[in-house]
Amino acid sequence: MLLHELVEASDRAGGVSSRNAKVALLADALRNAAAADPGESAIATAFLIGELPQGRIGLGPAAVRAAAASTPADTHSLTLHDVDAVFERIAALGGAGSTRARGDALTALFARATSAEQNFLARLVYGEIRQGALEGVLTDAVARAAAVPLAAVRRALQLAGDLPRVAHAALTGGEPALAQFAVQLFRPVQPMLAQPAQDVDEAISKLGRAALDYKLDGARVQVHKQGAEVQVYSRRLNEVTTATPELVAAVLALPAHELILDGEAIVLHADGSPQPFQRTMQRFGSKVNAEQLRDALPLSTYFFDLLYANGESLLDRSATDRFAALADVVDAGSIVPRIETDNVETARTFMAAARKAGHEGLVAKSLDSIYDAGKRGGGWLKVKQADTLDLVVLAAEWGHGRRQGYLSNLHLGARDSDAGGFVMLGKTFKGLTDVMLEWQTRELLAREIGREGNIVRVRPELVVEIAFEGIQTSPRYPGGVALRFARVKRYRDDKGADEADTIDRVRASGHSAS
Repeated sequence: MLLHELVEASDRAGGVSSRNAKVALLADALRNAAAADPGESAIATAFLIGELPQGRIGLGPAAVRAAAASTPADTHSLTLHDVDAVFERIAALGGAGSTRARGDALTALFARATSAEQNFLARLVYGEIRQGALEGVLTDAVARAAAVPLAAVRRALQLAGDLPRVAHAALTGGEPALAQFAVQLFRPVQPMLAQPAQDVDEAISKLGRAALDYKLDGARVQVHKQGAEVQVYSRRLNEVTTATPELVAAVLALPAHELILDGEAIVLHADGSPQPFQRTMQRFGSKVNAEQLRDALPLSTYFFDLLYANGESLLDRSATDRFAALADVVDAGSIVPRIETDNVETARTFMAAARKAGHEGLVAKSLDSIYDAGKRGGGWLKVKQADTLDLVVLAAEWGHGRRQGYLSNLHLGARDSDAGGFVMLGKTFKGLTDVMLEWQTRELLAREIGREGNIVRVRPELVVEIAFEGIQTSPRYPGGVALRFARVKRYRDDKGADEADTIDRVRASGHSAS
């Protein structure tokens, strides 16, 4: 498939607001890619969701600007395979001189591209494809293009965690190919997520008798074991085994031969109270020897679900069955504090105990719910004390005074699940420590895509948890609402932009004020 065909489809999809119209246009593009070359279906899918199949490949803004200065080609000649092959070569470059070699390779690619193709490629490298083809829209488009049930595509995606690979299977093998995706050891499953509830009263009202778990402010982990081999994965399905030696040792000691466990790793004080989230994330982000950090920041792990045991998937079993199976293989001291109740007063008391112990709140879980991998379903409801939102940093402004030289005032956006992209909700510089200022300046500059006066625009990748005191209507911002008294609580290193809160979630939060 020629690149310009995909570019035109992306532009057309970006020009319509209807989700159904977007799905139809993108489905046509995927169908055409598969017809031209079945091997290009995965590439087309990755490009349409604004991703490179190779991931981050070491191309900065300077390299893109230099490449974009190339004289555009007059004719369309690039295929999807041509583009993918260049990015594959760039990703493989390393060592002395690799930065220049990457830039030269990108410039050579741009010299073969027309003006519209150059624009698309630049946005692709920046992660700025904004035609509204978020993963949810593309998932629908894959199902339509392959003429398979949407539920089959979603299920395969939950198990594979890789939409381009699922799209290739659907478009080349149909529903039978999708059925081959199953729970497998050492291939992480997308985690089940929770919807917010205002309080425990609402949670009990919706779920009835439910399991109530402490909501720990740690790092989500999924642990796979087969005999003497253990691998640990983060919430974003990255392998973090070497960062968690004590977790590996603990799971190796469990009696079961095969396991997939879902849990939370957290650094605690000597009295058992949680240390700040950033301390836990040091264990996952530092390049220092994990054994050295183990002494300074020992990890405790609490499991709350069992997804697989000794050859059997438990995803479609009820929570009651999964929790019972978990108790059979994991010591009670390593299971998250949990009760089962339908009594509101009992739930309130348990919530108070969680808060007194220094934790965020509770997660209420329907006892009948299956494990909805990758979904924020109604079977799990999270109850937190403070009003917070996980938002994406869209831009930042250079600071003044003691913040001179640092990117300070953050432009915050909520995810638009229908139209795609992000909707700005306001700005804040409150809550930032000196350490955070230094870190975010470095990280934001690494994601820079352009400047407008004092403002540095960045790729929408960093997720920040924002505490606020209310939401008010505001004609100043496109979403029609703005946060009141917003302040930075922490950066969510464990979340991607596709997991940020949506504008619909903001509007439905129940805190709107005139």
